[in-house]
Amino acid sequence: MTDSKEFMLMFRFEPTNELPTPAQMEEMHKSWGEFIGNIAMQGKLVSTHQLGFDGLVIAADQSTTPGIHIAEGQTLGGNMILKADSMEAASELAKKCPILYMGGTVEVRDITPMN
Repeated sequence: MTDSKEFMLMFRFEPTNELPTPAQMEEMHKSWGEFIGNIAMQGKLVSTHQLGFDGLVIAADQSTTPGIHIAEGQTLGGNMILKADSMEAASELAKKCPILYMGGTVEVRDITPMN
C-alpha cells in the first residue's frame, strides 16, 4: 500500500433502554471481532475505541450537563482509525461494519495531521 492515508470511522447508533440478550451480545462481539480482525489482518488498523455511556457535556459557557450528546436520535458509540489508499477504499471497509446491521451509521472522515 503506497501513499496510504489515515481515515477515521465514527460509529453512531440510536441508544435504547432495551438490553440485548446474552445470545445477541455474543453475536455482536463476534461480528465486531471479525470486522476489526479483518482490518487488522490487512495491516490497515491504527486504533479503535468503544465509548461508554457515562459522560459530561461541556458547553461554550463552561456549563456542564451529565450524560452523553445525542443528536437526531443517535450518539457516538466509538471510532476506528485505519489506513487506506483513498476515501473510497476506506468507505468499502466501512460498509462491512456491524453497526450498519443494527440500524446505525458509519461516518468516514479523512484525518488531517496537526503539525
